[in-house]
Amino acid sequence: MNRSDLTLNELLVFNSEMKNVEKSAAIAYLMLIGGHLGVHRFYLKKKVSAIIQLVLFLLASGGYIFFGFMTAFIDEGIGSVALFVVSLVLFLVPAIALLIWIIVDLCLISRMVREYNSVLEHQLVEQIIHHRTQQQQQQF
Repeated sequence: MNRSDLTLNELLVFNSEMKNVEKSAAIAYLMLIGGHLGVHRFYLKKKVSAIIQLVLFLLASGGYIFFGFMTAFIDEGIGSVALFVVSLVLFLVPAIALLIWIIVDLCLISRMVREYNSVLEHQLVEQIIHHRTQQQQQQF
């Protein structure tokens, strides 16, 4: 079933409900500014990948802080070069992975929004049709 199967009144209800629940590509793109936190993926109900992006951000942040400490200690002659390299890797690996993922998401957001809204549309049409059949059965 699709929208063309709905009556005029059902279509009005459909449009009203879709405006309440559909996601906006513009908002998703604005949330991509905070993409390193996975905000745009939380918005589109992609919780697992959003959590992974958040964890990558936390790892990169922790690595950055550790890198900063190691830089300060090496300048004072306290730390070793090996710890400096490890801290640099702990920062760069998740940071680069996250950067690549954000660039890919930049290309995928419009499709993710369309897919999300399409699923919502299908579910809403099914609910309206189900409600219609229940009303018809009650009339008989």
